This record gives sequence, C-alpha cells and structure tokens, in this order.
Amino acid sequence: MKMLFKILCICLVGFLTLFVQSDGSHISGNRNLIERRLKSLKSSLATAGSPSKSGSLEASNARVYHVTAYGADPTGIADSTEAINKAIADAFQSQPSDGSLMAGITNLGGAEVHLDGGTYVVSSPVSLPSSGGGNFRIIGGSLRASDNFPTDKYLIELNSDSSSSSYAYEYITLKDLMLDANYRGGGIAVINSIRTTIDNCYIVHFMSDGIKAQGGHETFVRNCFIGQHITAGNDSGERNFTGVGINLMGPDNAVTDTVIFSAATGILVTGQANTLSGVHCYNKATGFGGIGIHLSTPGLTQTRIVNCYMDYTSIVTEDPVLLHVSSSFFLGDANVVLKSVKGVIKSVNIVDNVFNGGNKGVDIVQLDESNGKFTSVDQVFVTQNVAQGMVMRSTSAMGSIEGNSTTWTVDLSPVLLFPDRIGHVQYTFIADSSFPNHALRNISGNQVIVESDKPVSAKVHVAVDQNDS
Repeated sequence: MKMLFKILCICLVGFLTLFVQSDGSHISGNRNLIERRLKSLKSSLATAGSPSKSGSLEASNARVYHVTAYGADPTGIADSTEAINKAIADAFQSQPSDGSLMAGITNLGGAEVHLDGGTYVVSSPVSLPSSGGGNFRIIGGSLRASDNFPTDKYLIELNSDSSSSSYAYEYITLKDLMLDANYRGGGIAVINSIRTTIDNCYIVHFMSDGIKAQGGHETFVRNCFIGQHITAGNDSGERNFTGVGINLMGPDNAVTDTVIFSAATGILVTGQANTLSGVHCYNKATGFGGIGIHLSTPGLTQTRIVNCYMDYTSIVTEDPVLLHVSSSFFLGDANVVLKSVKGVIKSVNIVDNVFNGGNKGVDIVQLDESNGKFTSVDQVFVTQNVAQGMVMRSTSAMGSIEGNSTTWTVDLSPVLLFPDRIGHVQYTFIADSSFPNHALRNISGNQVIVESDKPVSAKVHVAVDQNDS
C-alpha cells in the first residue's frame, strides 16, 4: 500500500508540473509558489522512499534481533556468548503481544533472534531468561563450544532454574542451526517447556546428550542429524562411541525424520507416551555394545515406534507395557529385545516389520530374562513379521505332521517366543479311510501332542497362540 501511494503521488506531481508549465495564463501569479511546493513534495517522497542509516521505523519496531548488531563475531574468533544472550534478553523484554499462552507465560509475539548465517564461539550456554516466555525463535547459524565450555552444560538451554512445577516456556522454536559441542557438554537442553520445536538442526561432538527434553512435554524433534562424531558408518572408532543422541525424560514428545549417526545410544526414553517415526539409527552397532532405541520405562511404556530404520542397532525395552513397533526395517541382525525387570509384559504389538541378518542365529525378537523370567504376560502379539538370515519368533504359529500312528507331535518351540507357553490350540485331524477317536493330549514345552484310539494314516494341522485372552 505504501508503495502504491508513493507511485500515485509521483504521478500527481508530474501532472501538476505539466499543468503549471502549459497553462500559465490561469495560475501565472502563483507559478513560483506552486513550483516550490512541488519540489518540496518530491523531496519528501524521495526521503520517505529511502531507508535511513539507523533503520526505518518499521525495522525499529520489528521483533527481529540480529546478534551481529549486538557485537557477536560471525567468524568464530571472538567469544560471542554475551552478545547473543543480550539479543535474547532484549527479545524477552519486548512489549508482550496479544494472544493467550499458558498461565504465567508471556507471549513474545513471534520474536526472533537471527544468527545471520555466522559461526559463533560461546564459552557458556546460550540461555533463555529464567523468567520464561513463549512464541519465540532462534534461527539460522552455527554455535561452537569454546575449549573451556562447562562439561555439564548445553550449548542452548531452556532452563528456568525454578522449583515450580509449572511450565516456564511455550512454543519455542530452534531452527536451521548447527551446534558443535566440541566434545565438552551437550547440544540442546529443553527443561520444563511445552510445545517446543527443534527443526533442521545438525548437532555434533557432544559428550552427554545431543538433545535432552526433561520435564514438560510436547517437544518435537524433526528433520535433524545428530552424532557424537561426524561419520557415515564403518568408523574405526565406533566401539568407543559414547553419549546419547536424544534423551527423552518426559511424556508426549515426538521424534520424526531424524538420523542418529554416532553415539552409544541413539534414543533413550524414560518418559511415557512418546512417538518415534522415520528415525534412522546407525549410532553404534549392537554387536559393539550400542543400542539404537532404549525404552527404560518398566511397567508403563506407552511408546509407538513406526517406520524406523534400525541399522545394526537394536531396540531394547524393559518390562514393556503398551508398546507398538511396526513397519520398521532391521538390518545387520538388529532386533527387538524384551528385557525382564520385574517379569511384566503386557499389551505389546510387534507387527509388520522386516528383518535382515547374517545367518548368525539371531532371533528377530529376543527375551532377556537374565534378571528373572516374564511371569505376567498378557496381550503380547509378535506376528506378521518377515525375516531373511535371522531366526523367526512369534507368539502364534502353525505346523503339520502326517503318518500312520496313534500319536502325532508338532513341535513349535523353534518359532514360539515364550518357552513352554501355549494359550490356545486349534487342530485338524484328517484320516484317510477310518473314523478314529482323537484328542489333544499335551501342550507342554510348546509341543502339541494329538492321540487317536487306534493306528491310522492321517494328517494333523495345528495352530496355536501364546495369549490366554
């Protein structure tokens, strides 16, 4: 609108100038006055159309804070901690915007701190003010920890240091960032925050966590690349990888379309109701002691793992209750390990996955009962998976046998997941010529035994399920 107004004014000035020049008989007495006013109008329009050295009114009122304007060094030579934190502090002190956030959280109206595509060295965390706030973004640049950066801190911290159980931050976005922890502390710590987005970030050289989400909930990590060491697999130092790529210590978080390419543990989950989708873990091979996804939530898992790529790294879940794993690809003998802590496993779906291994006798789903056997088992469905080069395991199985006998034994123990456990049996007895009496006699040791009252040539087909209900 401003540009259109400017064009109209210039056109009007041109017309009046032409009129003054061509029709002097009508306004000859005021010619000089009109010409002076036209020149003044032209000058004012030119001034309004060109930006001032100190920035236009529009820019001065905008809630966009450039760290270079605060003295941050985009070349990564000088320490930029103070300058960046000052830009953030000013953003948090801006006039609150209309609109509602959680009680006690100031709406900053979408204020942004821009890193202007530079690389900045910091000697202490880039921190959001402990007073809290929301509707705020940090975007577009790189941070690198200095050689004296505290090893127990994170490059970016959302931490109110408050003992209050209420949320301090809401709707914070960290986007298009490269974070290099320089083998000192961690990458990003999101504490006591709600509805946080970490998007398109590349986080490397951490010693603790690439990302930690503690307390609060609804931290969304998407389109990120995370690794302690910059590598693309087959790293000679892989056995020595440490740290955790993503540490979810709260509920209701989501990790989507993210790669963890080096760390001892790809994703560690100690909170409930989290979703992992489109995650590729090749952080540290399980054969070297690594874990792709570790669900350390015994007794109440409430986690969904869907469409993930477990690349030589396994999923380990402790006493899983309410767990869903589906449509995922497991390569290099990666599998799902069900670990007993107190012997509880309930409401578990491991279905429609693809497994590929090296013919080493590794089960696609493995029971770890080193701490005691699973004694409370209910609604566990491991089925409809496919595998090459690995041992198939399932909670349901079918088998057949034929011959001339009075006893038919179908051994399903090589397939069934739980030892000596059959909840339901269906069998079909097909005799060639006679009609003998027959019955199911035994199911111990995951073997189904059917007997007839006289010798007969027959086929016996058996289908079993390990669930009681």
